[in-house]
Amino acid sequence: MTLFEIVALYGAINIILLVILSYRVADTRKKHSIGIGDGDNETLQRAVRVQGNFTEYAPLAIVGLLLMASLSATPYWLHGVGGAFTLGRVLHAVGLGGSSGLSFGRLAGMLLSWGSLLVMAVYLLYKVFT
Repeated sequence: MTLFEIVALYGAINIILLVILSYRVADTRKKHSIGIGDGDNETLQRAVRVQGNFTEYAPLAIVGLLLMASLSATPYWLHGVGGAFTLGRVLHAVGLGGSSGLSFGRLAGMLLSWGSLLVMAVYLLYKVFT
């Protein structure tokens, strides 16, 4: 698998995750007959927030992976940070989707997501300045 195929793999998986999260929003809207806004429905609010949070982080993670690949990162680096980020997003979605309070999934997902983004940033800065 080439470096850009690895990036494409994580891009595809994250696109599928976005579609799943978007479906959950649409399905919740249908179940509660809420066409626009959140109707003050906590289940819909959480579904919208899970989807929104995903869309805030995923694009930058894919850009980070692309930049790493362009600077000849090894497959281990790309799989490591790509896998950690993707697992983090899944855990966060499950954790926040199930409860608006603190949960293992939400905390672990946040830490994996932030950690993988920081690793990407440090890796890129190292490659630029060395």
